Amino acid sequence: MNENTLQFAWFQRDGDTYQPLPLAQSLWKADQMHGVAISGLLARALEDAVAAAGRQDLVPARYHVDLFRPAAMIATTAEATVVREGTRLMLVDAVVLQEGEVVARGSATFLRPTVNPDGEVWSADGRPVAPALDLLPATGRPDTPFFASEASWSDDFGAHQNAGRHQTWQTAVPIVLGEECTPFQAVASIADATSMVTNWGSGGVQFINTDISLVLSRLPDGVVLGLRSTDHVAVDGIGAGTAEVFDRSGSIGTATVSSLANTRRTVDFSGFDAEGHHGSPGA
Repeated sequence: MNENTLQFAWFQRDGDTYQPLPLAQSLWKADQMHGVAISGLLARALEDAVAAAGRQDLVPARYHVDLFRPAAMIATTAEATVVREGTRLMLVDAVVLQEGEVVARGSATFLRPTVNPDGEVWSADGRPVAPALDLLPATGRPDTPFFASEASWSDDFGAHQNAGRHQTWQTAVPIVLGEECTPFQAVASIADATSMVTNWGSGGVQFINTDISLVLSRLPDGVVLGLRSTDHVAVDGIGAGTAEVFDRSGSIGTATVSSLANTRRTVDFSGFDAEGHHGSPGA
């Protein structure tokens, strides 16, 4: 196993802290960490708190992250607190800290599954479909996100810089070096790419998300999943983006982001291809 493979994660554990690895670097600024890594670390802390309480009967149903301070590429810690525990639910809060200051916070509601009622409820048609297996094997590669837009599925970023409806299909990067990524950590971290699929247009990614919200009906069937933009609305430099979350078994929920116009630091993918990029393109 070579050095690059060993370093293929967002963080490396160092006692009680987590040192960001090069993959965690944001495209917005060289000394800034992207939201994919931060969200993954928060999800890991939340999941650990539920496990420590012995609640294997619960699954994550609602997840929210506030990215209110730029996270630097420095030593990081994460803490979680159980806010409320009941027979059918658990509410957990978490924070990511750097140099004693909170740079991001998250919360999640874990629910106990039962059975669906008999009544019929309206549901949308035209669900997204994963890329064909002959194009992308089921296992996938974490270093190669694929996109579809006005152009067909490919990892050619430049081809997808257009005003079409964007989709992404990604294999989650492990949060911590030497640990397997869980399905919840996978969907929580990849959910930050909602900003990519909803804010990416003909001029590049010109909005930066300030949060991530995720509502799930079930966990993904693994660590390979997709997002498809369902709507984008922007007024006076404030954007609201919504995406459908899906895996090879079907749709599993919805992700949303609130965003601010960031044209001074537009992420421009024109002329950009997979050969010049390593890791998830999280902003």
